[in-house]
Amino acid sequence: MTGEKIIKNALISVFHKDGLGAIAQKLNQLGVNIYSTGGTQKFIEEQGISVNKVEDLTSYPSILSGRVKTLHPKVFGGILARREEENDQLQLAEYDIPEFDLVIVDLYPFEKTITSTNNEQDIIEKIDIGGISLIRAAAKNYKDVVIVSEMSQYDELLKILEQGKSTVLAQRKKFAATAFNISSHYDTAIFKYFSSDDKNVFKQSIRTKKALRYGENPHQEGIFFGKIDDLFEQKNGKELSYNNLLDVDAAVNLIAEFDECTFVVLKHNNACGIATREKLIDAWKDALAGDPVSAFGGVLITNREVDLETANEISKLFFEVIIATSYNEDALKILCQKKNRIVLVQKEIAFPNIQFRTALNGVLYQEKDVKTDSVSEMKIATKTTPTDKQFIDLEFASKVCKHTKSNTIVFAKNKQLLASGVGQTSRVDALKQAVVKANNFGFDLNGAVMASDAFFPFPDCVELANNAGIKTVIQPGGSIKDQLSIDYCNVNDISMVITGTRHFKH
Repeated sequence: MTGEKIIKNALISVFHKDGLGAIAQKLNQLGVNIYSTGGTQKFIEEQGISVNKVEDLTSYPSILSGRVKTLHPKVFGGILARREEENDQLQLAEYDIPEFDLVIVDLYPFEKTITSTNNEQDIIEKIDIGGISLIRAAAKNYKDVVIVSEMSQYDELLKILEQGKSTVLAQRKKFAATAFNISSHYDTAIFKYFSSDDKNVFKQSIRTKKALRYGENPHQEGIFFGKIDDLFEQKNGKELSYNNLLDVDAAVNLIAEFDECTFVVLKHNNACGIATREKLIDAWKDALAGDPVSAFGGVLITNREVDLETANEISKLFFEVIIATSYNEDALKILCQKKNRIVLVQKEIAFPNIQFRTALNGVLYQEKDVKTDSVSEMKIATKTTPTDKQFIDLEFASKVCKHTKSNTIVFAKNKQLLASGVGQTSRVDALKQAVVKANNFGFDLNGAVMASDAFFPFPDCVELANNAGIKTVIQPGGSIKDQLSIDYCNVNDISMVITGTRHFKH
């Protein structure tokens, strides 16, 4: 069954009028009776089209400065009446209520308002009451009524009207599904405005989506929900993949820790190279030196404009994505020579300070780890005190460690990542991995510092670090056996600072 229905009467009440003129003209050509009120009525009449006033139907004017216009049984009765129910039809006839076969609504822009003003009264007035009620009523009665609930659907409706003034059940049900999506999203936005700190309920709604080529692997479907164009301007390359997006997320969070000129190379969400230098070209070269093998196919990010000299050096490496604050014209030409290479300009935008992920049959929610271990907060736990230069490296290493998968150990010297042990089940194994990597790439660990994302339960880690040449350590502390590691450091002339802040990342 197609469930074909003829549109005889249409109710139109919209905030945005863009594109509405063509719809009104087509309805008029098809002989559909149009009902409207307020600004929408005026707009349609200005198109030279006759409009039935809602006020004439209800015998009530728009009241309370427009807060109440369509909230009336003669309006909602015409929308909710079931065409196949005899009693419904008898009541429509008794009270002289027309059947509304098409309802077009465009809600007050609540979300746009809260981003453009802090004036509470202005925000409250943009909470749509009549419009949201019309949407829900028409969507509920989709078997008989078409509901167009935002102006992005005007083109779709116009295509249907080009074929005549009838609709089929599948079309009406599709419009209804979108309507409930819009109404629930709208209500979620209002709830979050009133209850931004309410942790008793989890509500998120993102209507903007982008289908990805696939998920983490080719056999998995992948979708990104969000407005990626708000964050980046893409200058070149293919579309970002699921894995690209995870790496880009890790990259922008890590680079945000640094104000000085810094370059980062990431692979599988972890930094495999990072360096802070006065000149960008030097930051790039020293970041790449950290692990030139893992850098192949990686994601690059810097907090400076990329110049021609640096672009020429970068282009010697195969990489997936580069992100920068800007590129000079010549550098951009070099970087865009590979058609699939993704070149992004990062825009200035605040990121949310919450994180959530699915777990079991629910959702895990947490505040973002925004704590940075600054030198001023480091507590010296040993007889030996780090030098000023070592304190700078300790802060650098701690920032990298915070953004590396646990268990992790990070070695750094002269504001350069020398090596890291990443994602190991044992902190000892993470340390051994870091030592092997540093040796493989020819780094001298004498004078380097070591950072750990969590405490040392035994002195084995500081002993291994000492044997590798490390003489300065930063760790959160908190083990009941902290003193064992501190005692070892004191005996072996190693300086250790404790932050009191763990930085697990899973």
